[in-house]
Amino acid sequence: MTDKLLLLGDQAIALGAVHSGLSGVYAYPGTPSTEITEYIQENKLARERGVRSDWCTNEKTAMEAALGMSYIGKRALVCMKHVGMNVAADAFVNSAMTGVNGGIVVVAADDPSMHSSQNEQDSRFYGKFALVPILEPSSQQEAYDMIRYGFDLSEEVGLPVLMRITTRMAHSRAVVTVGEPIAENPLHFPEAGVANWVLLPVNARRRYREIIAVQDKLEKMSETTRFNSYKKGGKKGVIACGIGYNYMMENLPADSDRTILKVSQYPLPADIIREMVEECDEVLVIEDGQPFVEEQVRGLLDCSGKIRGRLSGELPRDGELTPDNVAAALGVKEGQHFDVCSTVVPRPPALCAGCGHRDVYSVLNEVIREYPDHKVFSDIGCYTLGALPPLRAIHTCVDMGASITMAKGAADGGLFPSVAVIGDSTFTHSGITGLLDAVNSKSNVTIIISDNLTTAMTGGQDSAGTGRIEAICLGVGVEPEHVRTVVPLPKNMEEIRKVIKEEIEYNGVSVIVPRRECIQTLKRKSRK
Repeated sequence: MTDKLLLLGDQAIALGAVHSGLSGVYAYPGTPSTEITEYIQENKLARERGVRSDWCTNEKTAMEAALGMSYIGKRALVCMKHVGMNVAADAFVNSAMTGVNGGIVVVAADDPSMHSSQNEQDSRFYGKFALVPILEPSSQQEAYDMIRYGFDLSEEVGLPVLMRITTRMAHSRAVVTVGEPIAENPLHFPEAGVANWVLLPVNARRRYREIIAVQDKLEKMSETTRFNSYKKGGKKGVIACGIGYNYMMENLPADSDRTILKVSQYPLPADIIREMVEECDEVLVIEDGQPFVEEQVRGLLDCSGKIRGRLSGELPRDGELTPDNVAAALGVKEGQHFDVCSTVVPRPPALCAGCGHRDVYSVLNEVIREYPDHKVFSDIGCYTLGALPPLRAIHTCVDMGASITMAKGAADGGLFPSVAVIGDSTFTHSGITGLLDAVNSKSNVTIIISDNLTTAMTGGQDSAGTGRIEAICLGVGVEPEHVRTVVPLPKNMEEIRKVIKEEIEYNGVSVIVPRRECIQTLKRKSRK
């Protein structure tokens, strides 16, 4: 069954997302993207299904919550205006590194001519930078169809998808034919295990190579997708992108003999563009925003093969430059180098003997074994090493502050228990806003702020929240009886086990603060 509705571009995206089995939308309000979330909040089907529709503290927390929901297999939408991409960039780029489980579509609403903005930045650069697929609808109908396709595409290639729209697309209306909604995804965890979601360098290097390897597939998909089209004609060519295609069609007769390439899915279909450039005397690029496509096409115009480097394989695509690989690319004799001594034993990082984080993870592992679907969302700091054997205590590490918001998103999607582990310094850096989101939404999360009274990972610098962690949590709105402080020592393990169990069973936001000074900081103080 189909129906026809008069919709704004924003509304078409919102309805398409709901019809795609959406479980949650996370957003920060900003023109011209605001109406997407508002429409979902008011939509009858979304309400009946209990779709989460939260206004987040900022765009970064929105992206992280969506990532947490994706981790447990649910589909999530993230909405922001173009400058919000700057705030979300850390989580957005790293979400490509982790990949997705449930589909994620990030909608960035650009504002050419700055109707209500500080700049005209083009969000497509973020998609290219992160090496993820980009969608750019040319009509409201395409916006509805494309968001549904976007969730499928995200899950097929295992990457988030960026949908870029502009003010005119967001705030103009057209008749849209809508289809039948599909059911939400069931709760399920990544088939490949948790390694992709813990961005320790060893995992991140592997993941980056995997993302590079999938780029050829993404380009081939752009050449065959129904959202891109190529019509051969005369010697004058046009590449029309997104809403620019509408502007072009308004000015060309239906029987125009121009060669036309419509682009609404990226990366660019390079082979088609090369063919077009060879057959046409001139090619006009029509795109709303910055010369994103034009710059790339200018590069493709050089068909001589003279440009060489990382893309052509003379230099490695990943990793650092070295004197040896630069010498090989230059075709000169390699300089003198020295072999690494074969007797040096690799020393992977590990939590220090006597570290308080060890005690916390040991007792946490004991408690959460009782819950078959438990997940522990960790953060950036020495406690990230809890991912390694023998502890294997955490399941994610994405960016600064993401633990709390990912745990929130997972809890919103139905995960229990959903536990976050974050350090005192990281909490004051980027975790407070996530805690505020959790409190405002009354999310069922247990947050462990492992306080070693310093910024230990980077050398023992002062931590901004030393002595005030509990006060901050109370100020944000956590209930006083659910802000608990413990001392992680072997003699206190039974007490800590009891506290963790009680707070997991509490239906709401709870914070546990295990506090013991970093053993390395203590040694430095003793030496002084």
